[in-house]
Amino acid sequence: MTKLIDSTDIIAFHDECVTNRSWAKNIPARFSEGLWQFLELNHRFNNLLWDEEDLARRKDVADAEIAANKRAIDGYNQKRNDAIERMDEVFLSALPPAVEGSRLNSETAGSMIDRISILALKIFHMGEQTRRSDASAEHIATCQAKLARLREQRADLAACLAQLLDDCAAGRAHYKVYRQFKMYNDPTLNPYLYGAKQG
Repeated sequence: MTKLIDSTDIIAFHDECVTNRSWAKNIPARFSEGLWQFLELNHRFNNLLWDEEDLARRKDVADAEIAANKRAIDGYNQKRNDAIERMDEVFLSALPPAVEGSRLNSETAGSMIDRISILALKIFHMGEQTRRSDASAEHIATCQAKLARLREQRADLAACLAQLLDDCAAGRAHYKVYRQFKMYNDPTLNPYLYGAKQG
């Protein structure tokens, strides 16, 4: 099972996509099935989220534009979480059933891949900060230190993902998909949405 995916392949794919800033909006999907399909979707929505979050911080545009950014953020975040759950469904269908007495891991493999995706974005954008010609030497040095820490964090997380999958395959650990239940996106659960329908 652990050969289904390798952390180094995930990192290489994430970095390749992030480097092409038009990838998330303009490049067709590379994968059409299986784990990689949902991994790619998750990374795409994280990229789109990043850009919308940047845009939502603008102070020089009309409030309507910020509201549009916030709505886009909600939609991309829901799709990002859906992709995490689909990754976990693929993992759990390929892993042996949980062994009684095995360690319950609180974080899923899908959520770890999601965090690795976000770290790829942080690493890319922090790297850009280290190359700014208009920034002070102090800013560059601070960003270089942060970049080193982000790379260390990603390497550690990738190792933890590999360990979790090894442990699940060997019956030493297991995890569950609990579902996100994003209540604010559900018109039957958000009182401001179902209340508006009731008048």
